[in-house]
Amino acid sequence: MRIVLLHMPWGAIDVPSLALGILHTAAERAGHRVEVRYANLDFVDWAAETAGFGADDYQYFSEKSYFQGAGDWAFAGALYGDDSPAPDRDGIDGIDGGGNADDGFAGYFAYLTTSGASEREIALTRATRALAPAFITRLVEELAADPPDLVGFTTTFQQNTASLAAARLLKQRCPQVRTVFGGANCDGPQGAALHRNFPFLDYVVRGEGEAAFPALLEALRAGGDLSTVPGLCWRDDSGTSTANGMSRRPLPPSAILAPRYEGFFERLDASVAAGWVDPKLVVEGSRGCWWGEKHHCTFCGLNGSSMEFRSKAPADFLEEVLTLAERHQLLDVYVVDNILDMGYFDTVLKSLAELPVDLRLHFEIKANLRRHQFQLLGDSGAAQVQPGIESLSTRVLRIMDKGVTGCQNVRALRDAQSAGVSVTWNYLYGFPGEQPDDYESVIGQLPVLHHLDPPTGAGRIAIERFSPYFDRPELGFAITRPAFQYRATYRLPESELAELAYVFTAPPRGIGGALAERLSAAVDTWIARFPDSRLSYRDEGGRIVLVNTRPGYDWRVVELADPVEIAAFRLLERPRSEAALAARVPGGAAAVESVLERFTALGLLFHDGDGYLQVAVESDNQVLMRMRHRHGPAARPRPEEVLDAVTIG
Repeated sequence: MRIVLLHMPWGAIDVPSLALGILHTAAERAGHRVEVRYANLDFVDWAAETAGFGADDYQYFSEKSYFQGAGDWAFAGALYGDDSPAPDRDGIDGIDGGGNADDGFAGYFAYLTTSGASEREIALTRATRALAPAFITRLVEELAADPPDLVGFTTTFQQNTASLAAARLLKQRCPQVRTVFGGANCDGPQGAALHRNFPFLDYVVRGEGEAAFPALLEALRAGGDLSTVPGLCWRDDSGTSTANGMSRRPLPPSAILAPRYEGFFERLDASVAAGWVDPKLVVEGSRGCWWGEKHHCTFCGLNGSSMEFRSKAPADFLEEVLTLAERHQLLDVYVVDNILDMGYFDTVLKSLAELPVDLRLHFEIKANLRRHQFQLLGDSGAAQVQPGIESLSTRVLRIMDKGVTGCQNVRALRDAQSAGVSVTWNYLYGFPGEQPDDYESVIGQLPVLHHLDPPTGAGRIAIERFSPYFDRPELGFAITRPAFQYRATYRLPESELAELAYVFTAPPRGIGGALAERLSAAVDTWIARFPDSRLSYRDEGGRIVLVNTRPGYDWRVVELADPVEIAAFRLLERPRSEAALAARVPGGAAAVESVLERFTALGLLFHDGDGYLQVAVESDNQVLMRMRHRHGPAARPRPEEVLDAVTIG
């Protein structure tokens, strides 16, 4: 069987598709001829030539506007074959549902405006919707000129409508070509809803594709029983959509295949996008979340229907990373695991640190690592980590069920920088039960932290499918309906949108708008001041020398020579209460009170609850970290990293 696998807009353009790379491996092992086509890069080149499309324009759809759905909305006209708006429906938060204004789209544009979109971004969204049908027609004509037996689409984030539009037109032009959907947007009820509502989709694969996709191909080749393929959505002889039960047993690590990326980097080199991005490899060492198995963070839906943690054998994962890096001559490696396997520290990371290679890795980690673990990350080549910090308030972190404290999160920022590792994170708010004091105390201390990696922004959480806040309304959110963009994009009844959607709206909880604006302004100030802020120390045994350039503190160099101050500073390498310090510092409570007062005035301490932590960074890497920030981070945060850092709308 000849198969074409399509990666549609708005898939990332700096990395190949991990999903299609894995399916490429699986289908070729089963004896099929496979071509992976990066239609996202085709779109980039076509739109750049015909409409002057640029890197920022693509990023707006692929990343920035995810929670407003601008990417899917832009291809909705191509999907439905005309440029009419979705049917009139009640709006949300005073916004018309669309279709009542002269241009037919005023409701959606008003939604974008209230979500923070600029006039230029709104004009870009309108113009891209007008362009999209011509691109879909061009793509399908090229496919129809030499039609394959099967075309597979992977759909994640804002790839739904572009993929649906191409599948619809392809089925019209070439009815014999089988169309198959898969990917994160097809998980659980979402995949069943897609198959049920779009009859030009022959099959939807839900869940892990390594087993299901080859099983589907074999059933098609041999005329087998489709009802035996786990998670498959298919049609019986009457055309009725049938959804097989999803497998209850996730794939073992040995069955998670290594991807094949032949063709992507050559295609990127030939694209105008080669001047926009630095190419990276994308790999996975594990699936699921070992923390989520025990304590599912209340707002997180990223693991979908499969939380069980599984990781590849360390030797296998290491070999996979090194093989791909050598094959494609690339050193930048994006590891997509939702959380790093702690067993990899003494195996994979230790081996990488000892090998004569200079990889630049991105990992997602848990924030409560120790200093030596951050050092091993740095030594292994981890240029950037995402620790899932989300807040600096212990009380709010407990509401999230994060399993860390505010001081531990600040410690992670400090220790990562001491190890030369950049941190990307978001500040989230809007949790049921949070109080203004949870934010007032933090906002007042943010100038203390201006030398540490700032969050990329602050935003109200969204309600995601598969999260505890979605599955358990008793936690504080009475789910009302799918987010507004789904009603503006799809011509489906509300009941079907409720099955298809990933993001939902609910009445906001937690802090109000005024305090949220203060938090956002304080974070913006942090971002602006970070490049010129420094707080470092050198411990020389009998004295500790501190250097400061943070604008909020008017001292440059301070030397700690008093034995009590030196002892307290060293003890505050980890969070400690005032009482714990008094028990270990000469002079007891009176001496500690005086030291804490002086350290606080100098901006050396972060305080949360009864815990204190010194925030100065070991001096070696601070200048380098500023250079990296000024000239661009190792990798821009992706939608999965900012998934909760936006306003509900």
